[in-house]
Formats: sequence, C-alpha cells, structure tokens
Amino acid sequence: MTFLRFLTYEKPYIYLYLTSFLISAAVFFTDSNGHLSWGTFFYAFALSSMVVIGFLVFRYQQNVRVIRQMESEEYDSLSLEGDFAKAHIEELKKQHIREMNQIQDRQKEHYDFVVSWFHEIKTPISVLRLLQQTDMDAGSLREEITKIENYVDHALYYAKLDSFNQDYDIQNCDIIHISKEIIRSHSKTFFSKKIRITIQSESLEVQSDPKWLQFIVNQLVTNSLKYTEPRGEITISALEKPKEKQLLIRDSGIGISPKDLPRIFNRGFTGETGRTYSKSTGMGLYLAQQLCNKLGHYISCTSKVGEFTQFIIHFPLDSDPYLILKKHNE
Repeated sequence: MTFLRFLTYEKPYIYLYLTSFLISAAVFFTDSNGHLSWGTFFYAFALSSMVVIGFLVFRYQQNVRVIRQMESEEYDSLSLEGDFAKAHIEELKKQHIREMNQIQDRQKEHYDFVVSWFHEIKTPISVLRLLQQTDMDAGSLREEITKIENYVDHALYYAKLDSFNQDYDIQNCDIIHISKEIIRSHSKTFFSKKIRITIQSESLEVQSDPKWLQFIVNQLVTNSLKYTEPRGEITISALEKPKEKQLLIRDSGIGISPKDLPRIFNRGFTGETGRTYSKSTGMGLYLAQQLCNKLGHYISCTSKVGEFTQFIIHFPLDSDPYLILKKHNE
C-alpha cells in the first residue's frame, strides 16, 4: 500500500520517462535511412531536452504554488516524504496548542491561588490588629498566628509543586513519630477545644520524604481540628496490609456531605462545610493529595454527616532496595 502511494507522487517522473522514450522511439522509426545516425541522435536528444526543461519549469511552478499555499494550511504535498512531514507538522501544532493551553491553565491557577491567598490572609491580620487595640487574649493571638503560618505553608508548598523533583529525599521514616510531633504542635488547640486525641499504634515505618510527609499529615490533622466540635475525639492509627501500609486519621466531627466527598481534593473546593463553618481557601487537601501523588502515595476519605470523617494515607510496601538493605544492616 505504501509503495503504491509512493508511485502516485512519482507520476510526473514516470510520465517524463515515458515521453522521452516515445520521442526517441518515434525519431528512430521515422528515420528514412533505417539506422541511427549522429544527426538522428542529436535530434532526439534536443527533443528530449526540451521535454525535460518543460517538465522542470512545470515542477518549479508546482513547488512555488505549494509553498504559497502552506500559509493557508490547505495544500497537496508533492512527495511522499512531504506528505509525512505535513502530517508530522500538524501533530506538532496540535501538541503545541495543548501545551500552550496547559500553560495558560497553570497561569490562571497560580493567579487564582495568589488572589485567594491574599484575600484569606488579610482576615487573621485584621484580627491581630483588632486584638492589638483591645485586651489581647493569648489564645486568640495564638490561633490567628497559626492561621497565618498555615497560609504561608500553603503558598510555600504550592510554589514548590512544579520543582518537586529537585527538593525531596526518600528515606525510611516513622509515620507515627511524625504524627506525634504534629499533635504536639497543635496541643494548645486540642486543649482549648477539649478534643481528645488517641494514638492506637506505636510505630509504622514507611518510605517517604519526612518534610513533605509532615506537611501532608499536618493538613489532615488541621482539617480534623477545624471541623471537630469541642469535646470531640480524633484517633490516629496505622495498619500494615499485604499490599500496602496505611495511616488513618479519624475524627468525630461534622462530616462531609455525600455530594461534596468526591470533590474535596479539587483545587479551591470548599463545599458546604467550608462555607458554613469557616472561611477556607480549599487548598490544604488539594496540596496534600498532590504531594502524596508525587511521593507515590495517595489519600482516600470516607465520611458520614454528623458522625465522622476518616482520611487514609496509602503507602506502598517498601520497594527501594537500597533502603531495605540499609535497614537490614542497621
């Protein structure tokens, strides 16, 4: 099929050859002497040369016409390789358009985040100014500073998403130990809301980046604290299954509606809970899931309105030969 397609593009050269052959044969057979002389040869050569020159002029005009039509993107290729080149260029154009659309979407995403970030961080700053003018309550001051720190962390880790491969270090780390450090950093909030914390596992070693993993777990704990009513409970546990390891963070909070649950990890999504109970940028869970994906983990969530919400970080089983060997040597 490709050879036949090739021949369709080579028809002008085939016609040229046949025409030259027929001219030479006609001159030979019309020679009255019955044999080929130098005069007859030069006569046939002259006629063939005129045909070749005419053919070259014709092909030149065809090429000029096609070159001019290239700007309109509607033209017929003059060769098989030209046809393939045209198809390749069309594919490159489509790929370029897709990449440009992705870049524009990414730029819009950055712009939306920056605008949202500035809008949200103004609230705790305004509260701090108000506290400065009144009898400053240490608990309220601490809460607003924590909000600012959380927003700054969002901006920092969001900015690092695109350059993630240059700033991570996979190693063996104890996810329960990391969870305890995060609980300790939120101890005053636990105390002020009288929320009981229960850690049901002693340790669980996973392969991840401790710094990024700490941010991920912190987002989940912060989310549980935000939507758990006073005197509620948050439970942290760990499981090791045949195919994966899991960290479970369960709270007795207000829960997430079934229609919102599939979208809680979308960028900027706040849902009914975020709109009703507190202002939210909708970036915490989005960043946590994005970072998990880059580390080879993922987060799932189950919830029932008015009863509980449970986040699970799914870790693959240890798969790095170097880290496994290092663990055995220790």
